[in-house]
Order: sequence, then structure tokens, then C-alpha cells
Amino acid sequence: MPFLGILEDKHLQHVPATVILSEELHQIRAATARLKHGTGKDADIILIPQPSEDPNDPLNWSNTKKYTIMIIISFGSLLYAAVLAPLLSPALVVIAIAFNKQVGDITVISGYMLLVTAASGPIVCACSRKYGKRPMLIFSSLFGLVGTIVGSAVNSYNGLLAARIIQGGSISAFESLVISLIGDLFFVHQRGYFMTLIQFILGAASNFSAIIVGPIAQNLGWRYLFHILIAFTALETVLLVLFVPETSYNRDHRYDIDELADDKLADLAITENRRAHLLESKSTEEGIVKVDTTASSPSVYGPKKTFVQELAIFTGTYSDDNLLQLFIAPFAVCLNVAVLWVVVVTGGLTAFFVAQSYDMAQIFMFPPYNLNAAGVGYLSLGPFLGGLLGSIVLGGTLDPLIRWCAKKNGGVYEPEYRLLGMIPSLLTGIGLFAFGYMTQNHYSYFATATMHGMDLFGIVCAAISASAYAIDAYRNMSSEIFIVSMVFKNLLFYGFSYFVNDWTATKGPATVFYLFGGISFAMIATTPVFFFWGKRYRSFWHRHNVLEKWGIRTHAEF
Repeated sequence: MPFLGILEDKHLQHVPATVILSEELHQIRAATARLKHGTGKDADIILIPQPSEDPNDPLNWSNTKKYTIMIIISFGSLLYAAVLAPLLSPALVVIAIAFNKQVGDITVISGYMLLVTAASGPIVCACSRKYGKRPMLIFSSLFGLVGTIVGSAVNSYNGLLAARIIQGGSISAFESLVISLIGDLFFVHQRGYFMTLIQFILGAASNFSAIIVGPIAQNLGWRYLFHILIAFTALETVLLVLFVPETSYNRDHRYDIDELADDKLADLAITENRRAHLLESKSTEEGIVKVDTTASSPSVYGPKKTFVQELAIFTGTYSDDNLLQLFIAPFAVCLNVAVLWVVVVTGGLTAFFVAQSYDMAQIFMFPPYNLNAAGVGYLSLGPFLGGLLGSIVLGGTLDPLIRWCAKKNGGVYEPEYRLLGMIPSLLTGIGLFAFGYMTQNHYSYFATATMHGMDLFGIVCAAISASAYAIDAYRNMSSEIFIVSMVFKNLLFYGFSYFVNDWTATKGPATVFYLFGGISFAMIATTPVFFFWGKRYRSFWHRHNVLEKWGIRTHAEF
């Protein structure tokens, strides 16, 4: 039985996503000595997936290039996925007074924006699978720029609604594709840090934006939120065009040793050995290097692309499936129970936090608190610090933890080890219960902000852990998983925008957040099922993959 009680499978010799991560045993070294390994302190770590010899394979790019891409993408996620949705939250009452509307009417504006985000998600997923992630990221950034310009110029309720709807077209790519992009650029043992960074941005950084936008709305007026944002969205668009090349790559599937039921490590090692000798003894004409990818079929790699060549927006197609099949794929992957669980848990917990943001102005701008828009914005410091601490804790421990578990398991890594990070997520329910009780009974806003931070600490831990599990256990479906998760979240956000404010006003915050807290505990309590039985389910899914039977592929085969 694998370490920590994960139940072993009896049907497959090798369950996909179960991989040799650390060479601790002599018999493992015999099969993997010729495979590519990490360097320095990671010298005993086998690179998963194995990079090809193609210099244009994103796995072979320099760390400088990879980090540059991640910085730019993270900046885009901060702008579009973290800032846009809560942009108006601290100023809801101010805008409602300006347009002579109810607070709920202004909340619905953001709800419509998120509805557009949800609706555009499957389109973004299908097009990114077919034509790559780069065009989707650039077009999404352009939507954000145009919507922000419109928002800075309007003077009516309908004009603001139009601006937010246009902005909605920018969010889905930066909330979902960026997570699967981590799998394009980094190996299994490196992903935890970057997953933490993105989840921190999606979960916690939005609260820091509220600290800034509250005083701006109070002192300069809400339109300045759009005026100032124009410069940042324009900068992001330029950076994307210049420095974020296409990360989708048609790699020989043999290298994806984390996705195969028969990994054939010895065969792959022989291939790598043959390639090493060829590279030492042969050079080919016109800068083309010919390398065997299997024992019987050669593959030809072209020269490294120039900077100008990487500026191309469209770089070819990455799937032979038609767009309708690819459009259906994000919904079809939910037939996988583990995927459905990741979608519901991450989306549901995040939606509860967003419901809190909808209620903040309503609760704290009226007696007994009587805060202004700036004061409501400052309250977001609590959840920002909570999310930051959650990110630091899991970011600093999750990758070392899974490496330790792999070594305890004889060098074999099971994706379920990522779910150990779900343990701190129990704080989500505690924080929601306490927040509802304290706001109902008018506790100090310092205390309520602390509880707000506690529930976000738990939500960030859950999002990092479950997302890392999904990308490791079902990497070939990662784009679809995070797209459908984004769709589910934003549909919940849209639905909550219609009734949360009225529900809180009628029943009180205690009733609302007690229910949210109870549901959070229930969802988190299902984690042991997927921890202990997850490996057996991965085997079952591989043997009964209904997507393949229906002809729906979530990655190209080579």
C-alpha cells in the first residue's frame, strides 16, 4: 500500500499520473538513469513530463524566459481576474446614490459582467485548444482595455453596464488558461510555487485592490477607478504581445510519462541514450537536428525561433478536433467525478467569499459602523493578509511536502499527496461562522476583518491544493478543468448578485454565513474520499474514459 494509506489499484501495472519522482531505489535507477533529471538539489528528481530535444519546447526554455512569462501573466491575472470583479465593491453605495439606484442594482452590473465571463469560458477553451493560448490572452487583454476606456467615459447607468459587460470578455482567459499554462512551462516538482502565486492573485490580491480603490472612489470619484486602470491594461497588452510566446506545444505523447498507463521507462531511457549518441556524433544540414523519438520513427526539429517569429499571434493548430467538440469538452470532463469535485469545491468556496464582498458595503456603511467607501476598502486588509498567509504557508510547504511523501513512498509520487494541503481549509467554515456571528452582533470591525481573513486563508489553501491535484492527476484535461471551474464560479457569482444583498437585509448576516459555513465544512469533509480512493479512480477513469469513447479528446495525440 502506498504511503499514508492511499489504496493501491489492482487493474493496471502503472496508473496514469503515478510517477517515479525521486530515485531512491537501485531498481528504479536502472530504468531511469538515462531520463532527464533536475539539477542541483533536485538532481535526484526525474523531470515530469520529460522535455523533448526541440529548442522550441517550452519545457526547454530558460528559467529567465519562463519567469518573465509568469510575471507578465500574473500581472494580467491581477488586473483582469483579481481587480475587475471587485473593482466597484467598496463604492457600491456611492455609485447607487449617484445614479439614484438601489445597491442591489449596482451589484447586478458586476453580476452581468461575470455572466459574460462564464459564457465566454467554453469559447476561450475551445479556441485555445485549437489555436493556442497566446491569441486568447491577447484578445482578452484587448477586451479589458476597451471596456476600461468605455467605463472611464460614460455618465449613465446603462453606460456603466456596457463597460462592465465588455470587461467581462477579458476575465476567463486570465482566470483559467493561466493555470494550465503552468503545466506547459514547469515540471511536476516545480508547479506548487507558481500554483500558489496564481491562487494568491485570484483569491487574496483582489482584497488589496479594494484597499486602494476604496479611497480613490471616496476622494476622486468612482470614474477615476477606470481612468487609472487604463494605463495598466494598456501596459499588459503590450507586454503580452512582445514577451509571451505561445506555450502550447505538440509534444510526442511518449514524453508525458505522467499521463500513460504503460510508461515504458526503460524503452524511453534507451531512446534517450540513442539520442545522446546521435547528438554527439551527428550534425545535419542547414541547422536541422534529426532525432529519433521512438525506436522506429524519426522526428525532425527545426531551429530555435527568433524573437520576431515568436511575435506571431497564430502559430498553427494544436488539435485536429472541430471547435464543436472542443466547445463541449469543458462540460464533458465533469463526467469525471474527481474533476467535478475539484470544480464544485474550488468554485463553491470562492463564491462564498465573493458573497462576503457583495455584503461589505451594505453591512459597514450603515449603523452601527457608519464607514465611508474608503473605510470599507480598508477592511479588505484582513482577508488580504489571510490570503497572503495561506499562500505563504502552502507555497512554502506543498512542493517540499510532496517530495517528502514521494521519498517515503520509495520515490513514487501520487497526485493525492497534494490533497494534504486541504487540511488548513477547515478554517474556511470557522471563519464564515465567526464572521456571520460577529457582524450580526456588531463586534468590532477589527474582529470581523480578522475572521474574514481566516476564511480566505482556508479558501486559498483549498484552491491551491485542489488545483495542484487536478493539474497533476489529470494534466491532459487541465485547460478544460479550470475553464469549467471558472464558468461554475462566475455563474454562482452572477446568481448571488441577485439575492445576497436582499437576503442579508431580510434575514441578517448570521443566517447567511452560517449556511455558507456549514456547506463549506460539508464540501471539505469529502476530501478523504479522493485522497484514499483517488488512485483507484484514476485507474477506473483510464479504463472507462467516456470522453474517448465519444471521440472527445482534450489533447492532441502524437
